[in-house]
Order: sequence, then structure tokens, then C-alpha cells
Amino acid sequence: MYKVICFALGKHDENALKRKVMSTITSIKRRPYEGDELVEDGGATIYERLRDDIIHGRLKANERLKVAELASRMGTSTNPVREALQQLRGEGFVIIAPNRGARVRPIDADFVRDICEIEVLIEPALTRWFVSIATKGDVEELERIQAEIEALNFADEMKHTNLDMRFHKVMYDRHYNRHAVDLWIRHREILWAIARGFQTSLSRQANVLEEHRGLIACIKAQDAEGAAQTIAKHVGGSGHHIIERMRLEKRYR
Repeated sequence: MYKVICFALGKHDENALKRKVMSTITSIKRRPYEGDELVEDGGATIYERLRDDIIHGRLKANERLKVAELASRMGTSTNPVREALQQLRGEGFVIIAPNRGARVRPIDADFVRDICEIEVLIEPALTRWFVSIATKGDVEELERIQAEIEALNFADEMKHTNLDMRFHKVMYDRHYNRHAVDLWIRHREILWAIARGFQTSLSRQANVLEEHRGLIACIKAQDAEGAAQTIAKHVGGSGHHIIERMRLEKRYR
């Protein structure tokens, strides 16, 4: 299942992909900024503000990112800006070249594909472990959240996103590898920020509900491999949907 999904997303070199995962995991920091980087009333960090500007096109693809200018615009010192750029580089948002400074990486289909290929490795591993420790209470909680998701039926995208996050956090929150969990959360935030500009197709809505039901059934049956394959399909389907929506928007822009 993993190789099928990787091929569909555009790459199938498993060793290279694993190296990409390790590089990304080692680049993330759990609570990277404290202090004068919290400069907005809403508490957004410099990292969060820059990431949002890149995702939503306020900072254009290939635009030069000058530390002094960004610090002045955001009302902070240069150190938080440099730290934010390094974190954004680790997550693939920014390219930093020697003697040429930093520039914005285009947020395109390749960017989404890269994230999804990493998640196709991470989430099945997290899911297999969860199946081994899941309790009756865990299954009941997943069923309660799934009932809320189905009752909402995608009527409110924000509420659906929050419920979906709760569903998956039941499975991942207790995992011992906090770096992997933090990376999953970061990727979820990135994909959500990109996807919120698009409506979810009816076919994808139906698939999401079916895949969640399949996950619950596998967890109940203690079928770790079946659950891992289902979550891999879930991740691959979400990535494919976002990529197709991006291509459609580009075509009709």
C-alpha cells in the first residue's frame, strides 16, 4: 500500500523518502520561540506569521526574504526572524543559499506531495502502535467523535477540521516519539492552511467518512496492518484531493 501511494503521488524511492523524513524530524523544534517574537494581539509568532504570509501568497514565490526588512515590518529584532527562517527552511517553505540569502519556495503541488509522502511513512507507524495499546475506552471515544463528524456532514469546514484533529489525536497523542507526533501536527496545520481555500468534493467527503469507519473497525479487530493500510490510503487521498484542487484553481485562474 505504501509504495502504491508513493508512486501515485509522484515518487517511489523509499530510502530517499526515509532520509527526507529524518531530515525533517531533526529540523523541527517543539516550542521554538519565546520572548519578543510574540508581537501580535492574537499571540502569533514570527514563524506563524511568515508561514501564513507564504501560504496565502502575501510573500510571493521566489521572493527574497531580507531579515532586516522583515524585522522592521513585524516590529521585532532580527534574531526571531532568523530563527523563524531556519524553521521555515526545515519545513520546506524557505530556501536558503550561501551568499544569496533566503527566498520563498513556491507553494505548489510538489510541496503538498512532499508533505504527504512523509506522512505516508509517519502515520501508519503511529497507527500500528496505537492498535497495540488501544482500549475499549479509546474505541468508544473514536466512535463518539466519528458520530459528531457524520452528524455535522461537512456543513462547517472549521468544525469538521477540529473534529478530525480530535479523532486522530486520540490515536497519536500518547505515542512515545514526540518528534514524530509534533511533525504530524505541523504538517496537519500546513495542509489545513492550504486546503481551507478549497471546498471538499463530495467524493472526498464520502471517502473520509468511509476511511474513518474502516480505521475504527480495524482497531476493534486488533488488525494493526489493516489500520496502517487504511491510514495510508486516508493520507494519500487527502493529498491527492488538495493537489487536484490546486491544479484546477491554476487552470481556471
